[in-house]
Amino acid sequence: MKIEITHEPIDTEALTQSLIHNEYGGVDIFIGNIRQFTDDIETEKIEYTTYKKMAEKEMHKLADVVLAKGMDVVMVHRVGELQLGDIAVFIGVAAPHRAEAFENCQFLIDELKHTVPIWKKEYDRDKIRWGGLED
Repeated sequence: MKIEITHEPIDTEALTQSLIHNEYGGVDIFIGNIRQFTDDIETEKIEYTTYKKMAEKEMHKLADVVLAKGMDVVMVHRVGELQLGDIAVFIGVAAPHRAEAFENCQFLIDELKHTVPIWKKEYDRDKIRWGGLED
């Protein structure tokens, strides 16, 4: 298991490799990056902020749900100012079978977005928005 809030770029290759074990037959990965357009709104950059201790505590709670099912988990979220194309979040689940990996990876990213105190300040061409659009 690895849970981390970081200011550094996320090394997706190393994180993916950390999930490959002989006891697991399926690994599912979600990588969230900064996109240029949300509907017709053009994004220039995004700034993520958080209270690190609280965010990592909440991430651990989510990971514990999946770990209790006998799977492995990696959750890394980047904070600070991110540019278009930068990776903001990496979620990975290793499980005995692919269906479990898919289901639990989706659970983690959905719950992270709803429960972990990470705030998004989105800089668009014509304004700044806290929280972005629903995505």
